[in-house]
Amino acid sequence: MEDPMYSLQDVIRCDLCETPVPPKHCELCHIHLCEACVGKHLSDQSKDHYIVPFKLRGSIPKCPNHSTKTCTIFCKDCNVSICKICSSFGEHAEHKTEDLLKAMAEKEELIRKDLQELENSIYPKYQEAATNIPVQRADVNKHSQKLTTALDKQGEALHTEIDTIIQGMKSEIDVMDAQHIAAIDEQEVAINKTGTDIKKVIQDLKRLLDTSDVCLVSKYTSRTEKFRNLPAQFQVTLPTFSPQEIHREHIHQQIGSLSEPAITFLLDEPRILTDIQTEYKKRLLSVSCLSDSELWTCGVDNILRLYNLQGELLRSVQTKSGNEPSDIAVTRSGGLVYTDYGDRSINLVSGTQIQTLITLRGWRPWGLCNTSSGDLLVIMDSDDITQTKVVRYSGSTEKQTIQWDDEGKPLYSSNYIKYLSENRNSDICVADCYASAVVVVSAAGKLRFRYTGPPSTPRESFRPVGITTDSLANILTSDNNHRIHIIDQDGLLLRFLHNCGLLVPWGLCVDSRDNLFVAELNTYKVKKLQYYK
Repeated sequence: MEDPMYSLQDVIRCDLCETPVPPKHCELCHIHLCEACVGKHLSDQSKDHYIVPFKLRGSIPKCPNHSTKTCTIFCKDCNVSICKICSSFGEHAEHKTEDLLKAMAEKEELIRKDLQELENSIYPKYQEAATNIPVQRADVNKHSQKLTTALDKQGEALHTEIDTIIQGMKSEIDVMDAQHIAAIDEQEVAINKTGTDIKKVIQDLKRLLDTSDVCLVSKYTSRTEKFRNLPAQFQVTLPTFSPQEIHREHIHQQIGSLSEPAITFLLDEPRILTDIQTEYKKRLLSVSCLSDSELWTCGVDNILRLYNLQGELLRSVQTKSGNEPSDIAVTRSGGLVYTDYGDRSINLVSGTQIQTLITLRGWRPWGLCNTSSGDLLVIMDSDDITQTKVVRYSGSTEKQTIQWDDEGKPLYSSNYIKYLSENRNSDICVADCYASAVVVVSAAGKLRFRYTGPPSTPRESFRPVGITTDSLANILTSDNNHRIHIIDQDGLLLRFLHNCGLLVPWGLCVDSRDNLFVAELNTYKVKKLQYYK
């Protein structure tokens, strides 16, 4: 509908000087005013005035408590419009107030900011989350198919094993049958031979009885005793089969078991539970939990420091070479291992002693982690910084090297620092900053996936550094955008941790309760975060 102020048939004019299209309006006097007449109108102090933009004419509310008064004041405490009487007496008398138009301008600015944040930041996150829902459903189905395939494979293996055992027992029966039949055949031959001999003797005896030859009869010697006993008899104990009672639980044990599904909820806003100020003066790089209440740290100096959750320094240990450590990890027995890039060594701190476990040749170590089996995983660069590999050690013995994919291409970039962590499913997860990726391989060293950030994030802006994993096999990695990515074991982004005041998060570790410890690079603080409900 056309604004009557601009209608050609009825042009609105200033009520004092007839100037067309006046921009102002006195809400209390109900007259239109041009800019020049506003001051003249306000000079009449015999009554109250309230000047508003022309477009707001008639929009200023009447006071619900004083029907003849207009609400020209805004109560900031109650977030309501009030009149002058209300502002001076009653419940609003001691409240903070301001001019209604000023309050409206502030509200409009807040609305614009909220609109901008909702349109440009919050709603896109919900859109992205909504986009991930079908992916999550597909992942559930894919995972179920993997489980079904694994069960089928286990069933086939058990069937094969049972069939092999049954066939072996049948073969044993065939062998026993053959042995028994051979013994029977042997007995048959002996009986038949002796029977033939007996028949001949019978004939001879009959002839002797019929003869009158005295000499022949007198020479007769009895051979009956020889035939009284049958040839040696044998007794066969035939095999029997005693079937075992089939116990369902035993079969389940042979097949394996399904773990209980775990459905947990990530907090919308992670909570900082502890804020520890360390003694580092340059950069804080790594943190590793000795227990739920004590944690080791290292940074850009040659001191390894142990703190409790109250921020008290419990121990400090100088590195053996005097070089700064590259990374640290706590062993299952409570010792501390650290890498020394400068002298190519991997060292164990036990009590007050430091033992060099491994000294590399041609390679320099960066990140390291202990595995659930007690092995040590170390990622290292060649001296000429052209190659990178992950090596698994048992003690000081090299057990495995992971460097190339199935096509013979490098799994990792050959530049800049790298940290790594073993996941609960035995995957090896490497934060490859220079490659802008988290590279995840199986325990056998086969590439599973590369996480390069969510689709909406430009690749060049994702620079993962610290990395750890939690009890649900989720992977947590810090990046250069003051945030931490939580991704599941198959590479799906679950959540960002970025709205809790983190500043350049770097080293990461989790305790036994899945609380996250974050070493901030430049504030030298370690922050303990709760991110699960």
